[in-house]
Formats: sequence, C-alpha cells, structure tokens
Amino acid sequence: MDHPTRRGVLAGAIAVAAATATGGTARAAARTPTLWREFTATPYTHPQIPYVGRAGARTGARRFPRRERTFDIRHYGYGASPDGTSDAAPAINRALAAAGESGGGTVLIPPGTHRVDDVIRIAHDHVTLRGAGSARTTLLATRNLTELIGPYGSRYGGDKSSWSWAGGLIWLCPEVRWDALTAAIRAKDWPFEGWTGNKRDEWETLTSVAPAHRGSWSVKVADASRLRKGDLVLLRLADDADHTLLQHMAGGGPGPAAYTWDDKTKLTSYVPYEWPVRIAAVDRAKRRVTFERPLPLDVRPEWDPRLTTHARELTGSGVEALTLEAVETPQSPHLLDKGHNGVTFQCAYDCWADDVVVRHVDNGFGLVGASACTLRRTRVAGRGSHHPYFCREGSHDNLIEDFAIEERTTPAPAGTQLHGINVEGLSSHNVWSRGRMEMGTFDSHRGMPFANVRTDITVDNNGRHGGDASAGPLFGARFTHWNIRVTNERAGLMKIDGLAPYSATVGLNTVREFDQIDVPDFTGDLHARVELYGTTDAVRPRNLYEAQRDLHH
Repeated sequence: MDHPTRRGVLAGAIAVAAATATGGTARAAARTPTLWREFTATPYTHPQIPYVGRAGARTGARRFPRRERTFDIRHYGYGASPDGTSDAAPAINRALAAAGESGGGTVLIPPGTHRVDDVIRIAHDHVTLRGAGSARTTLLATRNLTELIGPYGSRYGGDKSSWSWAGGLIWLCPEVRWDALTAAIRAKDWPFEGWTGNKRDEWETLTSVAPAHRGSWSVKVADASRLRKGDLVLLRLADDADHTLLQHMAGGGPGPAAYTWDDKTKLTSYVPYEWPVRIAAVDRAKRRVTFERPLPLDVRPEWDPRLTTHARELTGSGVEALTLEAVETPQSPHLLDKGHNGVTFQCAYDCWADDVVVRHVDNGFGLVGASACTLRRTRVAGRGSHHPYFCREGSHDNLIEDFAIEERTTPAPAGTQLHGINVEGLSSHNVWSRGRMEMGTFDSHRGMPFANVRTDITVDNNGRHGGDASAGPLFGARFTHWNIRVTNERAGLMKIDGLAPYSATVGLNTVREFDQIDVPDFTGDLHARVELYGTTDAVRPRNLYEAQRDLHH
C-alpha cells in the first residue's frame, strides 16, 4: 500500500517551518556560522566538529571501481524467464563465487522478480552484484536468518535475538570470517562480530606507535619493516584502569572524569578501540607511517598503542541496482527479530551499495565491524523496520548519502520498536547526508559513539533511541547536526547541546521538548555549541560533509 501524499505533507511541513523561522518569509538569508570559519582554520582538530571529509569508500570517491568481466546468473543453472517460481539463490551464489575465484567481476541479474531461498553471499574481493535497476530487478527473499542459519542469542545474556542487529539476506563479508561467524552461531557460542575474530584474538602486533595528536596524518613507529603502502592495518588503543581512553572519547574534563565507568560492563567490553585504516606511505628511514585519513583520537603511551593485523577484510565489492523484498510478515516484538534483514556489510572496507531498496525487512542496511563503505541512493520501505539503518561494533568512516526511510505501510504492532539511523559501540566518523526520513530518529544507541555527522536531512522525528544502560553514554564528543529539518518539531535527539559533550547543532528549525526519553550522561558544562537555531536551510555550507570533502579534494 502506497502513501502518495506523504512527500507532499513533508514538503509542506518544511515550508511552514521555513516561513515560521523567517517571520513568514520563504527562507532566511543564507548565513555562514562562526563554527564553519573556525573549522576551516583547524579542520582536523576542531573541538566540536569532526573531520569527515574522507568518509566513504576510497576516501569518498564519486565512482566505484568495477571489474569489466561479467557473469550472468542464467549461465549458472538459472532459467532465462524469471517469474518468481524457482529459487535463484544457488545460481546467484555460484556466479558470485566464480567471479571471486577469477579475481573479480560483475554478476548480472536480469529484470524481473527472482525468488531467493538462501542468503546471498558476497564473500570475495572486487565482486559486484548488479541488477537492472531497483525498479526493475527484485529479489524476493522467502526465508529469514533464524531459518537459514539458526537462532542467534546475545553474548550479553537474556533471551534477545541478535538478528535484531546483525546479519543480512544479502551479506557482504569475507568468506573465512562468515564461515567462522555462522559456525559459532550454530554452536551457540555467541561471537564478537568485529575485526579481530569471534574471541577478539585474531590479531598480532606489527609495531608499537609513538605518541601523536588527534588530527595527525602520520605516526612514528618502532619498526616499519612489516608495513607496506596500501596495507590495511588496525590502530589499537586499549583503555587503562582509570578509563582515560573513554574519557578522551567523551572530550575529557570534569564531566567525563566524574562519570562512573566501571559498572558499564557492555561499554568496557567494546574496548580496545580498533580503527582500520589503509597506509598511504611509509618512510622506513624515519620510521614514519602516513595514513589515508587523520587520526580519530590522540595516541598516548598509557593506552598501549599498536598497529596490528586483523581478520581478513572484504574490499572493492558492492551491490547495485536492485530491490531486496522479504515476504511480508508482521514486525516482531522488540529484540525478537527473526532476521528478515536487508543488506549488511561486515569486516568490509572500501565496499558499497548503490541504488538498492529493501522492503518489508526487520532491519534494513547494516554496518557491523565495517569501515570506509558508502551506501548511496538506498531506501527502506514497506511494513516498518526495527533498525532501518544500523552502524555498530566499531564501524568507522562510513558514508550514507541520498538515503530514505519511508513511512510504514501497515500500523506498528504492539510491543515493537522503531529507531532510525542508528550508531553505537564506539563507532566514529560516520556520516548520514541528504536524507529523507518519513519516520524514525537519530538513534545514538549508547556504547558511546563519537565524532559522527548528520547533515542535510528532513526527519519526521517519531522514533526512540535504544541501548542497554550498561552500554554507557549515548554520545561521545564531536557529534554534529548540520542543516536538519524536523517536520514534527520534536526536539529529542535533534537539538543535542544539552545531551552531547563538545557537540554542534547548526541550522536546525525551532523544536519543542515532548515525548522525550533522552537525558544527559555527563554533569557540568558540556561545551556544546548552537548556531542558526530556528532557521531552515539558512546555514552555509548547506551540507557539512560535502563542504569538508571539497576543502582538500
């Protein structure tokens, strides 16, 4: 069931907000805030605004790399007349494996509706799964992840289903990592899901790292002999007994120093902080390593800083030009999702989705231990989702742009929950840009994510944040909301100067406090900044990410 008037309603609400903000005129005059002028003077070390100008695959490249060799699924045992009556999953997965084993290529799915009864796995580098367009090619997913892989409990206990925040019916994950994850799930040995394996023990030290400041592009190392240009490494920062690393992520000062960290057991399980980054240059004589992005945090001796190895990443792969539609079932009660999930990237770096729609899913697009990925022209539609977009388990430097969350087509069943664009678990330097959210919210899901940006987004703010109390703060330092249009004027999680430390709220229309559940985690002065409050589309630059990207590209 479509809602053809919904966009018109949103557009009208935006126009009303603009007129209200300007005393009845169409728009406020464009204005450049002091914060932007400050940022351009110190782009890598600004106290409130993070540098995200290189977020996304290949540091924000506009074009995705695609291998010329093509693989048509009709050559892998699938009939030439797709009508949704036969299972296309075996042929698609055979073609994806063949492309990977040959060094990469593009697997083509013709127009039509193609039934898939299994997970579609992109498990090799430089492999693209491409339909004929999201309006022309549909994969109809008939089964959920509980049926296909098994029940997935939480490593933190309770009766929750981890399919509520993990896994996808299109799953981009390196083969060895996927095999280990699914084996652990079937054995009910609930795994960690990130860069260093199920037990977080699949790494070894490459070298120790000398002290450096946040925003530095290079570091001095003890031994550069095992480091090569183009390598992907992890910067590993462990916390100390006084939790000074966590305090640093929150901006430091009296508030974080007074916060009780020791009982936040889920949060403390998230450290060490692991930041994947590709090496741009190595000077062996000076033992200096330059990265493709600046340091997200200080590097201090008390945090035992190291460059390490990690589980094998997936790189250079993507999914494009198709719709993934799950069979329509009622949304499950909160945290009991069966896993009718959309597209998930896991242990992926420099990967992407482009022109992809998911419909009738429990959870839409996932970034789980994934970094430097781009989701462009994606949309979540249908009966309503728990997490339309989720970003967790130490996911960094991702770009979600030109995205949409459509209004649900059926009423929400009792006992369900709606979040929105989620970020949690120490995830940092992620960007949501040019979005249309007909439902949901800016969900910071505890686990103290930090230095994330939401910019140029229209939102009907009717969702709620989630997160266990043991996961600690909703916000770390340097969250920025820039040019946000809230159509229902609900303040929660939009105007964040009373919630997030060292944050910036710039170019937000007038909002009101109602139906709030968010409260500040830190006491005292949060050092948060607000500019151009009560305006609509008046702030210049209009899009913070694009302006940062254009500074140095």
